[in-house]
Amino acid sequence: MFGIPENSLLAMMIVLGVLVFASFVQLVVSHKNPDKDYTELQLRITSWWWMIGILFFVLILSENLAIAFFAFLSFLALKEFLSIVPTRQTDRRVIAWAYLSIPLQYLWVGQAWYGVFIIFIPVYTFLFLPVRMVLIGETKGFIRSAGIIHWSVMLTVFCLSHISYLLVLPVKNASAGAMGPVLFLLFMTQFNDVCQYVWGKMLGKNKIIPKVSPNKTWEGFVGGLASVTLVSGFLAPALTPLDWMQGLVAGLIIGVSGFFGDVVISSVKRDLQIKDSGNLIPGHGGLLDRLDSIIYTAPLFFHYIYYLHY
Repeated sequence: MFGIPENSLLAMMIVLGVLVFASFVQLVVSHKNPDKDYTELQLRITSWWWMIGILFFVLILSENLAIAFFAFLSFLALKEFLSIVPTRQTDRRVIAWAYLSIPLQYLWVGQAWYGVFIIFIPVYTFLFLPVRMVLIGETKGFIRSAGIIHWSVMLTVFCLSHISYLLVLPVKNASAGAMGPVLFLLFMTQFNDVCQYVWGKMLGKNKIIPKVSPNKTWEGFVGGLASVTLVSGFLAPALTPLDWMQGLVAGLIIGVSGFFGDVVISSVKRDLQIKDSGNLIPGHGGLLDRLDSIIYTAPLFFHYIYYLHY
């Protein structure tokens, strides 16, 4: 069907089924409780339909289109990040060069040039941006600006670009195809977020880092970690080159790193005294509010699978 590998197609159908079920539940709950406002829930589910729909569309249509789509996400994420953090007036010309790193980084992805892909931002962009700042001649706030700009590029461009590089790795699971590892990474990261939230709501009593994220609990973290590890061990052989034991480790990596991605971006927002990073996605806030976990899970999962099988 549509030329999609069978396991990836099945995974997509399951996700769509979950969305249909969520939409049905929302309609039933809204009908039974007409006095309560379920607008935010409706907005969240509608946004998920759009996000999943666009993701599936680009993955099915073309590998190059999917890479361009992830490059666009990096652009939006970098733009959003730089819109909330303090920067100097003189940094505008430097920031323009930071944006230029996006097409170049994704060009290396499209060419499957791993050697340049892996060092372009951590080495060359890291060294170049401060030089451009020096040539402007403004030294006040130099260290702070250099750190902010480079860290923003690392998070939103370098880390996220690892998702798209999964698409150009040689296919080692024909039933999943090139899109299989991408679907696995994205689904497991979101599943981890949901499980940690649900377990925290049901059993959460002991705060894990209350000054950063008061709603995070040890019960939520451990419950989510156990859930995503078990499911990962089951799904990994179907969607990736990993066997079930390697899938369990992948689940542990995603569970732990997803948690830290979430709280790192939460720390940024608390430092800036803002609730959301933006309002791009109705019901969810900004793009970074949705990508916070994947920023950490993407590079760590990529290098885990790359080390084992490539």
